[in-house]
Amino acid sequence: MNIEVTLAVEQELRARIQEADALRRQHVERARYEAELARRRFMKVDPDNRLVADALEADWNDKLRGLQSAQDEYQRQSQADHRVLDEPHRKEIQALANDFPRLWNDPQTPHRERKRLVRLFIEDVTLLKAEHIEVSIRFKGGATRILTLPRPKNSWQLRETDRKVIEEIDRLLDHYTDRQIADRLNEKGFHSGWGRSFHSRMVARLRKQYGLKPRYDRLRKRGLLTAKEMAELLDIDVSTVNIWRRKGLLVAHAYTDKSEYLYEHPGDNPPVKNQWKRPVNSNQNELSLQRTVEVQYET
Repeated sequence: MNIEVTLAVEQELRARIQEADALRRQHVERARYEAELARRRFMKVDPDNRLVADALEADWNDKLRGLQSAQDEYQRQSQADHRVLDEPHRKEIQALANDFPRLWNDPQTPHRERKRLVRLFIEDVTLLKAEHIEVSIRFKGGATRILTLPRPKNSWQLRETDRKVIEEIDRLLDHYTDRQIADRLNEKGFHSGWGRSFHSRMVARLRKQYGLKPRYDRLRKRGLLTAKEMAELLDIDVSTVNIWRRKGLLVAHAYTDKSEYLYEHPGDNPPVKNQWKRPVNSNQNELSLQRTVEVQYET
């Protein structure tokens, strides 16, 4: 492969040298034509008309100097081009082919030069688009290589939420509401497909889009009761159920961000009405009655 690259570089250099040489020859021929045209004009002038003759002679001399300058430049560049293809420069080209990865990965190498380097050793590339993209590369000299690449994603796929985020939401739904889940995702550094922070509406949309089981269904599957079911179980009003929840007598779990709860079964020792009120001591009642009687007797 290195020999093929070296030969390709030499061919590219020869082609460029020939192209530059042809342009320089055209420049010399144009300068020669202009000098010859100036000579003809001078030769046709009336010798008695000295002003015109002097002007045409000066123009002829300028064209001759221009021709000489073009010929000198042509000779100088031809010699420089010849040195490009001599043995020392050929060794430099071969060393460059051997060190191709370094040159390619060098941040100082401009993209246009990378394109030229690719053209030096790649003959053609064929793409076949199916479930995957098959890239067939044919190098200079006949060697081939086939690569299989994934198809590029659509714009909506590039902005699709990471599957790890969906799995994390599914796990957190066992314990938290949508707003609480959004807070925990942001704390862990997760972002949406658009690179944004999460909020409750975004979590709700993802939950529905990916068919995740709602928190309500998860809690019901664990046997939690609604407020109405708890009220019927304890023979109290629903408002009392809410009061007992706030006082800590019932264990409840929010399933939305709107203060909607499901309740754990109270077990074999459920709370009862007025159980948190302080009972009246009978001894204190007797003492109070005795003091009342004594006051009436003294009176």
